[in-house]
Amino acid sequence: MAELINEKKQKKRNFLAQKYHDFTFATKNAIAGYLFISPFILGFLVFMFLPILESLRMVFSSVVPDLEQSRYVMTFTGLENLHRVFFDDPEFTRLLTEELLKMAFNVPATIVFAFFVALIINQKFKGRSIVRSVFFLPVILSAGVMLGLETSSGLLSEYRDLIQESNALSTGITGVLEELLLSGGMMDEFLFYVLHIVNQIYNIALVSGMQIIIFLSGLQTISPSMFEASKIEGATAWESFWKITFPMISSLILVNVVYSVIDYFVSSDNSVMLKVTTEISRMDYGFSSAMAWAYFLIVISLVGVIAGIISKRVYYYE
Repeated sequence: MAELINEKKQKKRNFLAQKYHDFTFATKNAIAGYLFISPFILGFLVFMFLPILESLRMVFSSVVPDLEQSRYVMTFTGLENLHRVFFDDPEFTRLLTEELLKMAFNVPATIVFAFFVALIINQKFKGRSIVRSVFFLPVILSAGVMLGLETSSGLLSEYRDLIQESNALSTGITGVLEELLLSGGMMDEFLFYVLHIVNQIYNIALVSGMQIIIFLSGLQTISPSMFEASKIEGATAWESFWKITFPMISSLILVNVVYSVIDYFVSSDNSVMLKVTTEISRMDYGFSSAMAWAYFLIVISLVGVIAGIISKRVYYYE
């Protein structure tokens, strides 16, 4: 009896192994990807799914906290909270518009900066590992633990305020250059954008660590034989960049743009996120939930539009 059971188990294993062997390479990669993200999916379903549904209920309800019994009472109010977000509240629309404009300024600059740095540190030179570590340090320093330490530490907070005050009082080289160009009538929108990016270079470098790593990993997958063949054919470095490097890395440009847009909109210093947090602290759960869901739908729609536009220009190769 035991031998029969073992024989059936072995046949089942052989059947599954044969089925897996018959899968295409893309299917095997998809299975490996789902197995890789399965802990996140399980954690999402166990810890986050029900709270998200509860917050969605709050969007269409008036939520009254009952502190004595440690609970809250919800009364269905329809679209009243959403109407309050878009028409009654004087700040949400203004803050959202400001953040959208800032995102349109900062995300392209972040992508260009990250791509440029990735091209540099992909070259062979002494101390390359140290340089790569330096550019990845902002990802570690901007993590939640470090942000909490900076907020809770009085000494770090004083240094941060002192640096911001000194930057506000000092006149940088870009400020002098801007005044000269304005006086000469040479200031246009593109030049204003460039000067704005130069003034924000520290913030851009701070948020570009992950994008640099993604670009760097893509650059290292390009076969050197392609560049050797193009060089034999007489192509210049500039032509090789636009004909080989840029098309091969275009799919990662899409990844980094989507990542940068989402990272910008969920950053801790985002004014809309701060407003949602403020409303939660006031225990106005219905209004804050409506604001958070409206913000989420706007951001995810924007990400979909951007991804749809960029994906049409992406070059995929086998």
